[in-house]
Amino acid sequence: MGIFLFVILLVIAIYVIRKKQYEKTEYYQQTRNPYMSIRFNKGRLGEFYTYKYLKSLSGYKRYLFNLYLPKDNGETTELDVVLLHESGIYVFESKNYSGWIFGTESQQYWTQTLPAGQGQLQKNQFYNPIMQNKGHLKWLQTFLADKTLPFYSYIVFSDRCTLKNITLTSGKHSVVNWYNLLSTVQQNAAKAGIQLSSDKIDELFEKLYPLTQIDEAEKIIHIRNIQQKKQDSFSKNLSAAAATPNGDRALCPHCGGQLVMRIASKGQHQGKRFWGCSNYPTCKYIENLPDKEL
Repeated sequence: MGIFLFVILLVIAIYVIRKKQYEKTEYYQQTRNPYMSIRFNKGRLGEFYTYKYLKSLSGYKRYLFNLYLPKDNGETTELDVVLLHESGIYVFESKNYSGWIFGTESQQYWTQTLPAGQGQLQKNQFYNPIMQNKGHLKWLQTFLADKTLPFYSYIVFSDRCTLKNITLTSGKHSVVNWYNLLSTVQQNAAKAGIQLSSDKIDELFEKLYPLTQIDEAEKIIHIRNIQQKKQDSFSKNLSAAAATPNGDRALCPHCGGQLVMRIASKGQHQGKRFWGCSNYPTCKYIENLPDKEL
């Protein structure tokens, strides 16, 4: 009983210490994301670790998190982490994934491969993060309206994944794991030298910081716009798949796997066709076809 109580007290003490340490970070001061939320939210944890791995970077610097930039169609695009450093402006797209990652700079979708047991592999597709970050850079450059500013694009994956086959061709983007993020940025900073004064960095920060503090209503609108785009993309894929003999081109809007046409064997839809995710049972997404398509 005494040992059990000691362990409980030790766990609580560690939690309190880590929570206090976290609440002193620039990430918390700016986002106000609770400590427990980053432990159980993979996206937020990826952002925090990107910041954490860069903390020891030398030189004058300031960070921006969850930056909602306006687009010319009235919508917004969200940047995970932006580093304003004396060597330039670094835009990080965080991907807190595991497994093996495959992709090229020009492919629309990259592939994540995970073990599925019994020697089987599960393959998921996700939108090319380089293309995603290109959009972020475009709207950031448009907002700042200064062609003299140096920008750098970084895609950051967790240490739980292996960048198995990533082909980069333009020399304008870096794809790294957390563990080599700092060294990669340090190399770039040394090569670039001092490009921005501390006053310029502060000026940029003051201009961009309000875009990190938008209210919840604006965030909800942003999320709805993303969901609508996913649905539109899904409908487009459905149409493309319906035009093929085997109907296997559509992508699952939940996990990015292929959708295949199946026939329900039981239940109220028995005998009817539906779109099912090829990653079933890991992903149980289905899309019933209306009667007019049967």
